[in-house]
Amino acid sequence: MRVNCVGAIIFDASGRILLIKRGRPPGMGLWSIPGGRLEPGESDAAALRREVLEETGLRVEVGRLAGTVDRPGPGGVTYVIRDYLATVAGGVPAAGDDAAALRWCSAAELVRLPLSEGLLETLTSWGVLPA
Repeated sequence: MRVNCVGAIIFDASGRILLIKRGRPPGMGLWSIPGGRLEPGESDAAALRREVLEETGLRVEVGRLAGTVDRPGPGGVTYVIRDYLATVAGGVPAAGDDAAALRWCSAAELVRLPLSEGLLETLTSWGVLPA
């Protein structure tokens, strides 16, 4: 079974990326970009705006598709994750929903964090992060 998901790649004015610490499985305790599953009938853009607001308290404008990855999930599920660039349009950053924490990270800080599997390599291969 394939489950459609979206993720938001958000940078601040200093070029730091917004990460959330996952508070629930899959990936509990790991740092990743905000995102989640699409609800029935929901567009990618609507899901991205909803997920980012729920997890970070921020409202975003959705930009271009950065790339797509497939990740294995429990019980033979495959998460099909479409990651989009996004910019903050408002709100106050605060961890919520299934995010246990959030932080802005420089590219150098990313290598010292326990990240979701493949996140750093994927964002680098898409040219979103410096090699």
